[in-house]
Amino acid sequence: MSKEIVNKVASSQLINIDLEDFYPKGERVFFDIKDWLFADQILKEKDFRDSVKNHDWKIYQNKYVALTCSVDAIIPFWAYLLITTKLTPFSKKIVVGDLEALEISIFQEIIDGLLMDNYVDKPVIIKGCSKKHIPETAYVQLISKLVPIARSVMYGEACSNVPLYKK
Repeated sequence: MSKEIVNKVASSQLINIDLEDFYPKGERVFFDIKDWLFADQILKEKDFRDSVKNHDWKIYQNKYVALTCSVDAIIPFWAYLLITTKLTPFSKKIVVGDLEALEISIFQEIIDGLLMDNYVDKPVIIKGCSKKHIPETAYVQLISKLVPIARSVMYGEACSNVPLYKK
């Protein structure tokens, strides 16, 4: 007589969260203001405004944009704001910073919008490995939302997890 193999993980109340499932589609681009500076150092207002006016903003359609200046120059903040007025009709999201700051901002928004009702008094496991880049901060933000409501929180895979919290 052979015993039936039972998948205890599948039949448990354990809820898996894979942040990669929430990864939004859309190209991430780095917009560098340095290309519009005189000698990569000085922002000349008239020339800068001409560059903004003559740029093809449609190329940022449905893209996530990290807006920065990669050289050590003093950039008045209005320059970022001016560019943002042109990017806004086309892009999905704009942040001042690098691509990592962009990902953090994207995931902050995603995690802030998660409905947490399904996790109340449930054991939750957060999948750790993903093929796409998920900022470490996203995991921290998710844990912060789960600890007050979940029965337990683990990290990893169901077969080999790291317990993090238990009520």
